[in-house]
Parts: sequence; structure tokens; C-alpha cells
Amino acid sequence: MRCLIIGCGCRGRMLVRELAARGHAVRATTRDPEQLALIEAAGAEPVLADPDRVATLVAALEHVTVVCILLGSASGSVVELAALHGSRLEMLLTKMVDTTVRGVVYEAVGTADASVLGEGAERVLAFSERSPAGCALLEADPSDPERWLEAAAEAVDRAIAPR
Repeated sequence: MRCLIIGCGCRGRMLVRELAARGHAVRATTRDPEQLALIEAAGAEPVLADPDRVATLVAALEHVTVVCILLGSASGSVVELAALHGSRLEMLLTKMVDTTVRGVVYEAVGTADASVLGEGAERVLAFSERSPAGCALLEADPSDPERWLEAAAEAVDRAIAPR
């Protein structure tokens, strides 16, 4: 299975290593060119893309089975985060409709405002209801990296489980 991790910071790279150890091919995005080498060293195909610019993510969806949207601790203004987990997320989900994506993992807990993450989670759940793709909400506290990693790996499996 090929997984795409959108927002591959420290926790994302932990998940890359875990998924690669399980035999999955992993592709991971960053908007920072200096992070590309770290992503590759963790075992993923690095992609320079910005979730605020959904068009930069579209090519990365090619041949992907599960998309992990790990933006629960993204930084930015209230307005920027509302757009990232609102209209930008909706646009990304729309772009996934005619792809090989069969599951979406959405990080619904983090340092971003809980109401913004809650609205993002609702968008992902609604997408899953109207498409063949399953979904899983990642609700583990990111301040506990071991538990977060275990929950993230489980969420990948849940996202593609038969409904």
C-alpha cells in the first residue's frame, strides 16, 4: 500500500518509519525545502507541496491508497488555520474523488483550535459518507509521541477497513 503523509514534521517522520517498517511505500510532503532530506532519510519519497496551495498536492496523490492529513498542530493565524482545515481541506478532499485514494486519516487533535479541528473532522466524515473512501480520525494526544504513533498506525488500518 502507498501512503501519503501531508504535513510531515517530526511526528510525520515517526509515522513514515513505522509504515515503512510494515512494508508500505510512503510519500510525504513538506513546504520547507530544507526538510526534504530528513523525510527521505526517514524512508519516504519527499514531495515539496503546500497544503495551503492544494494544486501542489494533486500530483502526490498518484497511486496513493491512504492519505494522512497531519495538520493538527499546524501554525498560522486563526484565519489561516480556519482556511487550512476548512475550504482548503474541502478542496483537497474533492480532488481525491477520482483517484486511487481509498482512505483518509485526519489528525483531529493538536495545538490548533479544537473547534477548527472539529470542523475539519466533520468535513472528512462527510467526505467518507459520499465517496468510496473510508476515514479514520486520529484523536491521540500528540504530546505523548509513543501513544500518538500507535494510534496513527492503527488509524491507517482503520481508514481502509471494509465498511
